[in-house]
Amino acid sequence: MTTFLLAAAGFVLATVALGLLRVLRGPEPADRMMAAQLIGSGGIGALLLLGVAMELPAATDVALTLALLSAFASVGFAQWAKTPADPEPR
Repeated sequence: MTTFLLAAAGFVLATVALGLLRVLRGPEPADRMMAAQLIGSGGIGALLLLGVAMELPAATDVALTLALLSAFASVGFAQWAKTPADPEPR
């Protein structure tokens, strides 16, 4: 079972590496943010798989912290995207 979990973690990390390409080449800021969310979700999944496979309970805590930070990043991006790019002077 450990081998399967490690292989699954490797596959998830490979998809995260592909997401890095979208962050670097994304034509729009929204594309880059969605790829960053993919990286966050993939990182959480990989940490959870590695934590179970290697019996590291601290990896679960790190994954939960990463999930919290990822949620705050989404909210911050939504706030940034909602503001006008060039506000009129008063």
